[in-house]
Amino acid sequence: MILAIDIGNTNVVMGVYNGDLLVKDWRFSSDRSKTSDEYWMLLKSLFFYGEIDIKEINGVIISSVVPQVNVAFEGMCHEYFGIEPLMVGPGMRTGLSIKYENPKEVGADRIVNAVAAYTTYQRSCIIVDFGTATTFCAISHRGEYLGGAISPGIVISSEALFQKASKLPRVEFRKPDKVIGKNTVVSIQSGLVYGYAGLVDSIVRRMKEEMEGVPLVIATGGLAKLIAEASETIEKVEPYLTLTGLRILYERNDERL
Repeated sequence: MILAIDIGNTNVVMGVYNGDLLVKDWRFSSDRSKTSDEYWMLLKSLFFYGEIDIKEINGVIISSVVPQVNVAFEGMCHEYFGIEPLMVGPGMRTGLSIKYENPKEVGADRIVNAVAAYTTYQRSCIIVDFGTATTFCAISHRGEYLGGAISPGIVISSEALFQKASKLPRVEFRKPDKVIGKNTVVSIQSGLVYGYAGLVDSIVRRMKEEMEGVPLVIATGGLAKLIAEASETIEKVEPYLTLTGLRILYERNDERL
């Protein structure tokens, strides 16, 4: 079995694969202050309650956009798994042609998502990832990573509204039945959900105009399902897209396979 780990600015998403089967997955907060020993104690507990035998893990792959956390996870893999993890980065075999001006600038999570989407659907795609930032990635029908767009994430925008507008409260993320809110909470929810759905639809439509063919629009990330319900352009929601991409990259780059 292999352990796939995606380290984001807000959350760490982790999954255990037995071949192509995702056996178990978890999501927990990223913490730049945790040591490798502390992360190990967390993983050990998750494995225990998930009934996963740690001794059966024979490979680890990590993608990360938080360099400060990498050392802790790499140290944990060396110390407790006895494994040198594969780190997603330049030089890795992806199966994609990166058309970014500087390929090294493309976040590991964006490459992983692109690999998963193109491998799964074998067609042009636009991937919308709702994370700390909302990212848009365009992949051609030839498997070229064309580039994309980045905007502030929904949680960032919500927190900024709460912190900068003294009378506005934090709200639960949910889709109101109507756009016109009858109270402050619903009005904020409407602005966040329908506002971000509009942002997504506008960017996706403009990206489609610059691409060949008719790309498939895929959403992933923690709030993907919520925004997809209000969006006119999102066609598929793939909650495990990043983990799928990590599994595929492991298979393409592990010399033992």
